[in-house]
Amino acid sequence: MILKNYWWTFEGALPARICDDILEYGKSLKDEKAKTWAYRGKDLTPDVEKQLEKKRNSNVVWMNPRWIYREIQPYADIANKNAGWNYHWDWSESCQFTRYDGSKKGHYDWHTDSGKEAGLNGKIRKLSMIVALVDGSEYEGGDFEININNPERNDNIVFIKDAKVKGTVVVFPSFVWHRVTPVTSGTRYSLVNWLQGRPFV
Repeated sequence: MILKNYWWTFEGALPARICDDILEYGKSLKDEKAKTWAYRGKDLTPDVEKQLEKKRNSNVVWMNPRWIYREIQPYADIANKNAGWNYHWDWSESCQFTRYDGSKKGHYDWHTDSGKEAGLNGKIRKLSMIVALVDGSEYEGGDFEININNPERNDNIVFIKDAKVKGTVVVFPSFVWHRVTPVTSGTRYSLVNWLQGRPFV
């Protein structure tokens, strides 16, 4: 699918107090080791965990407070229209509060957020949204990058600089390749949400 816009950003759009409230709430909940689709349902033996960490090394909390949705979802609607995607979506997944720890070189290598087949609800992820909850001055590394081709080609990698500004919201089609490079010091916190709809025809 050829796109005119592969992402849409709202630099520093979410107020600092809202970011801080999300951060405080996320830290108050018990987190878990983040997995990829390939590792869902698998026991994390030391060998399996080592394999997983080559692809993804972060911790997550799943949360559903309505006040968070009210704050972030209008940006998805605006981006969907302004970027010219105009995807129909009618369901939102739980929000994922994500911690990338610099002492563990937290990262998430190249991936997309959507598969080719619909889930049990008959829907697929259409739009992905990330929110920077802390400023990039609080950590090193942890760059959010998009590859407008695929991970086997390095000539179209774009560093989304605004994603390091606290309160920035980045929206993009869920089939776009993206990654978070290793955090080398400090801690990167972000909020992720996915919007689902019927499969593309």
